[in-house]
Amino acid sequence: MSSTKYQHIFFDLDHTIWDFETNSTETLLDLHHHFKLAEKGISDFDLFTQRYNYHNHRLWDRYSKGFIKQEELRWKRMWLTLLEYKIADEVLSKQMSVDFLRVLPTKKKLFPHTKELLDYLTEKQYQIHLITNGFEAVQHAKLVNSGLKSYFNQIITSEGSNHVKPQKEIFDFAFRRANTHAQESIMIGDNLDADIQGGINAGMDTVFVNHVNANPHIKATYEIFSLKDLFQIL
Repeated sequence: MSSTKYQHIFFDLDHTIWDFETNSTETLLDLHHHFKLAEKGISDFDLFTQRYNYHNHRLWDRYSKGFIKQEELRWKRMWLTLLEYKIADEVLSKQMSVDFLRVLPTKKKLFPHTKELLDYLTEKQYQIHLITNGFEAVQHAKLVNSGLKSYFNQIITSEGSNHVKPQKEIFDFAFRRANTHAQESIMIGDNLDADIQGGINAGMDTVFVNHVNANPHIKATYEIFSLKDLFQIL
């Protein structure tokens, strides 16, 4: 059995264990070729990716605060990116959005030590779960294709719970599903506002996975710079 006070470990998925940045860039490159975007005036792929990431981040922030619905997030990030190139094509935007969400989950890049860590936690008999603000079908497909799904007992998505991190309700939903409570649980994630503040809102200890060496504006219980640092905590 585990030697810490924690029995239940809740992970975030994107940017924490599943390398969203690399997988998303590969997917956008596939779309750039498939839709012949260079012929439409989008010749600088790196700049295109940069602008997409900007709009994606801004819209996810609005979605997580409840200002926009899922469907608007899905296609408007592509629409707004194309508009920067004076391409006002709603049909193209929507088709690219559909294809992005179809191709993205087939990508398999994980952060270093992910499987080694999950094997270790499983061996220590922790109950391992996932709380993600992603879409239900997309997140499950990512887990299956990257060989991670079998590690997780409960997989909680914002779509499935009707709440988003950092709302306390998504954590309460997760506790009910996992049959546990905050005191014996710990939240591990890369996003200070969603994962760490969310865990604090729910009364949990937290681990900030600082892959990008950010200057944290919210204090987690622990801060780590690589997943391998978790071996010293758990």
